[in-house]
Amino acid sequence: MLSSDGAARAATLSDVARMAGVSIATASKALNGRGDVASATRQRVRAAADSLAFTPNAMARGLLAGRTGTVGLLTSDLEGRFMLPILMGAEDAFGAGKVSVFLCDARGDAIREQHHLTALLSRRVDGIIVVGRQTDPRPSLGQEIPVPVVYAYAPSDDPRDLSLTPDNYAGGRMAIEHLLACGRTRIGHITGDPSYAAAQDRLAGARSALEAAGLSLVGEPMFSVWSEHWGRDAAAMLLAQHPDVDAIFCGSDQIARGVLDTARDLGRKVPDDLAVIGYDNWEILATNSRPELTSIDANLQHLGRHAAQRVFDAIDGVDIGEGTHHLPVRLVIRGSTIARR
Repeated sequence: MLSSDGAARAATLSDVARMAGVSIATASKALNGRGDVASATRQRVRAAADSLAFTPNAMARGLLAGRTGTVGLLTSDLEGRFMLPILMGAEDAFGAGKVSVFLCDARGDAIREQHHLTALLSRRVDGIIVVGRQTDPRPSLGQEIPVPVVYAYAPSDDPRDLSLTPDNYAGGRMAIEHLLACGRTRIGHITGDPSYAAAQDRLAGARSALEAAGLSLVGEPMFSVWSEHWGRDAAAMLLAQHPDVDAIFCGSDQIARGVLDTARDLGRKVPDDLAVIGYDNWEILATNSRPELTSIDANLQHLGRHAAQRVFDAIDGVDIGEGTHHLPVRLVIRGSTIARR
């Protein structure tokens, strides 16, 4: 084949996949003899490889032959509410591929994490997913790990690693754009710990959406802890200082539940007088609120499945890239912003 400057170059797996009309991962599986590829697809991929004189990487073949069919899930906070859906999504993907999973909880301790990492590598796992407790960057495991590593939720601080994290900036924009679409223009913001990247990213997205509409937040953003108690107290202060507020964007569903309590105590009808939107879509909270709580869902199970698929791709010899990738979030609309007809 010819490169853009006219020089000859070796065909790549991407070239084979394009000619065969399949994904890169499917092309890799077909050439490596994986049994989960249809016979007709395998023949089409091999024909494309022959036509392009594609030669699979010998090291990739050697790694494939030495697989153990196991993957490590290394988390720092197994009890955390955000960890479980990520791990469930990853486990779903691994289960579909008949891969065994070793789950290790470092409990936020760097020494314990190194112990678990050594144990996983001694078991010759084929890949590792590292799941952080929050979206702040975390230390990389390093570039000497002999198996693919993908970071989920908490990105690695090394741009050479592949990290997948929710797009909190887009989530902040999405929340404000929804409130604007509901006709709200006097919007306040109550959120959690200002040291969290998630809190700052959501605020930045919210401000961006307001600026695009020629508006700004009512008062200063209110930071403290991620709790219902703070939501109640902050809402009381905000509504006392700015009684004309017609919407509040909350940095978490817990905070939003507290805001709903205060609105009820003050006789502010939700959503008629005051629209309230939360973040995280914690369903046990959101659906048991009165009214039910509109929220931004970080799609954590999808994030877990996506991380698992990237590990599969890397094991198959696919270049999965590097850097931090922000995955889409979604708006879940309920009664706290839209009145029932």
